[in-house]
Amino acid sequence: MASDSATDQHKQQQSGGILGWLFPFTKSILPARRRLRLDPSSNLYFPYEPGKQAKSAIKIKNTSKSYVAFKFQTTAPKSCYMRPPGGILTPGESLIATVFKFIEQPENNEKPIDQKTKVKFKIVSLKVKEGTDYAPELFDEQKDQVTVERTLKVVFLDPERLSPELDKLKLQLAQAEAATEAEKKPPVDTGSKVVGECLIVDEWKERRERYLARQQVEAVDSVKQ
Repeated sequence: MASDSATDQHKQQQSGGILGWLFPFTKSILPARRRLRLDPSSNLYFPYEPGKQAKSAIKIKNTSKSYVAFKFQTTAPKSCYMRPPGGILTPGESLIATVFKFIEQPENNEKPIDQKTKVKFKIVSLKVKEGTDYAPELFDEQKDQVTVERTLKVVFLDPERLSPELDKLKLQLAQAEAATEAEKKPPVDTGSKVVGECLIVDEWKERRERYLARQQVEAVDSVKQ
């Protein structure tokens, strides 16, 4: 009986040792839990209009129970910028971001809609404390806590051809524009400071947005999967 007990104890110790080694390894290869829900979830749709600056839109919702900072990154900072380029969302809060991209003229004899692009966008997130002010430096200071939410591919749409994707894009752009106009209206003076719905630095000022976008762009290799 004593021998059997010793054998069982040895097996438990051996099993515990294996699990103790395996658990951190398993944890390291598991994907990080996403804090944001994106709509569309994997593509950014642009109407194909060569020689013009086209607009896309994406809804970003904080599905976690924490305050979450987010930031856009792109492989083409010279031809693309985002509004807002980043910000902080409260639990359950959402917004529609607008993405601007200059579309080059087609090369050779390719059909416009067949044009391909290597431009990619990436949205990263970071859990922050309530009351934190948004700043791009947050993501540099806490690199280990940053989660890549999604890498988005650019997909061109024929603006002359009706499609569910084009209809949805037009609706989201209209909603984003309405939100922009609402932000421009002066707040009603109630004697107390009115805090905006989303903590975003100079969200609707184009010059500041371009500056932040440039500051947030990382190397192309960091965006590629």
